[in-house]
Amino acid sequence: MRMSYTLCAAMFCVAFSPASAEESVSPVPELREYEIPSLPGVRIGNAGAALGERESAAAPEVAKPPENQADRIDSLFARLKRERNPAAASRVADRIREEWSRSGSASVDLMMGWSRTAMDEKKFDVALDFLDQIVTMRPDYAEGWNRRATVHFMMENYAKAMADIDATLRLEPRHFGALDGMAQILRNTGHNERALQAWQRVLDIYPTMENAQAEVATLSEEMAGEAI
Repeated sequence: MRMSYTLCAAMFCVAFSPASAEESVSPVPELREYEIPSLPGVRIGNAGAALGERESAAAPEVAKPPENQADRIDSLFARLKRERNPAAASRVADRIREEWSRSGSASVDLMMGWSRTAMDEKKFDVALDFLDQIVTMRPDYAEGWNRRATVHFMMENYAKAMADIDATLRLEPRHFGALDGMAQILRNTGHNERALQAWQRVLDIYPTMENAQAEVATLSEEMAGEAI
């Protein structure tokens, strides 16, 4: 998710009822329920032919692009972690978001588009109606949970947002948008140490993400001052 709709992340396989935009800020649930996930290893394909093959030295085999979505995403995450140019890394992150957006269902894709339009128009109850259907139809689609977490975040329903972030990260632990959204909620509710950990995890995945870099620097400085 882009930063404007971060909860990545953004960010449970049970749909929640839509809530009113005027609803008061929900308290954050017991935070120990929402552990910042460890990162799985990234699968990287064989970079070349076996040693000792003469053909390899004379005409190296050109690596074929990954054929399935999981392999494409793994390859993109490997590039994202290596890339040190912020602009180039941002393009890689956009390609990851594009892969995440592909549900494999025309109906889900259509409702995702409608939910985005409703969010842009601040019709949050309408957006939640679509997103509740999406997570019910496709509980394995991480971006549906992430989008619904974003709506809850925009409505300041932090407890529901955290639940949907948790669901997102169970499906895709590398979802930097969902982790960024988790960090924002923790920061907004005064849990600075946990927020710092979440943003550090974002940088493990996406080292050049400027927002996370700035937040880590600010929080580290604040916490160091409090320790004096």
